[in-house]
Parts: sequence; structure tokens; C-alpha cells
Amino acid sequence: MSEWKQRCEEEWSLQGAPMPDSVDWKSVYEAKPLGRNFLKNPSPHGLSKDSPPPEPDLPEAPSGGPPIFEPEGDFSGWTTSTETLPYDTSGIPPGAVVCQMGRFSWFSMEQVVDLKAEGLWDELLDEFQPEIVVQDWYDESQLHKNIYELHVTLLGADKSTVISEHSVSPTEDRTAYTHSWKEVSHVFSGYGPGVRYVHFLHRLKNMFFNGFYHTIFTGSSVTIKPTKSS
Repeated sequence: MSEWKQRCEEEWSLQGAPMPDSVDWKSVYEAKPLGRNFLKNPSPHGLSKDSPPPEPDLPEAPSGGPPIFEPEGDFSGWTTSTETLPYDTSGIPPGAVVCQMGRFSWFSMEQVVDLKAEGLWDELLDEFQPEIVVQDWYDESQLHKNIYELHVTLLGADKSTVISEHSVSPTEDRTAYTHSWKEVSHVFSGYGPGVRYVHFLHRLKNMFFNGFYHTIFTGSSVTIKPTKSS
């Protein structure tokens, strides 16, 4: 057994995982693909889940500058898009005069992780099928009953074949504000052979009403555990 292959097996406890000699084990070891976060820039707002989310700034009067419709931050590494939602007039009684309404939008951020480029090898993904763990944290913005969505798909080599997927769209209890981060997580296990990419997408709801108010996130992650799928 080569020195690099032995290091990989010992440090990641990969007993039972296929480890063919054809793999460049030095490159795998240096890439350290097991246990690290594959997402780039997981906290664009510079915040940590270990500290409470910042309180929103509530100005008494509209800002004199140009309006802001997207959150500010360093979103390098993410592909972003904004979807402005139509006004919700369902709760307005007939004949009522409305001077101003809040305008909601979804801010979407996504990344695609190339598992082989990150150091994983075919036999590990197809036969051992290690657990793929997804985690995210969003703040309790109280803007709406639905402020967060997560959509993660495991894709084949063609980037279009969906092998497994997980989506969540929680409903918020707006009567109980705790001013805390909320965790969203999922473990992909027993997903079958062929996975080569992970597509991570989450959406957070924002509102413009005499100022811009947004739902923020931190600590997004996609990690591979050296644990065989059940």
C-alpha cells in the first residue's frame, strides 16, 4: 500500500471503502475531501451562527438615497437572482384605501459542487456511497410566514440527471419571536450510484417598505462524511 493511500485510509477511517491503486492518492490526500465544507463563501454577511442575528435597522423615515432592493454582502462564489413577487391584496377589504404596501421578493443563491474535482473518486461515490450532509442557518426575520426555502439535488455526470433531491419550505410561527438562527439540515444516504455533483440552492424572502428588510443566513455547508450509507 502506498504511503498516501495508507494516510487516507487511516485518517478517514475508510475501512471497507473501495480504494483502487489507480487513484492518485497524493492528490486525494491533499484535497482532503472528507469532512470539509465544499461551499464557497458560506457566510456572505460576515456573521456566525454562534452569535445572535443582528437586530434589523428600523428607520423612522425613508432613506434619502436610492432605494435598495437586494441584500448587501459579498456573494462571490454564489450565483444570485431576485424574483419580485406581486402585491398580496387578499387581506384588504372591499372599498379600503391603501396608501402603501410592502413589496416582497425572493433572493436566490446557488452553487454546484463538483465532487470529483473536490477529490472524491468514482468507486467511493458509487459503491461506498458516503453520507452527504447539508446544513444551513437562517434568521427569524418575521417578515412573512414563509421566509426561507432550501432545494438540494444530487446530480449525475451530465449535470441534469437527478439521482436524489431534498426540499424544505418551513412555515414560521410569527407569534413567538426568539431572535435566533434556525437550523435546516439533511443527510443524503443510500442514494445509489452515479452521483457526481451537488446542486445547493436556497431562497430568502425580503421586503421593501419605506426601506429594505431582508432575511439573512450563515454557515451554509455541504460535507461528505466518511460513513457508509445505510
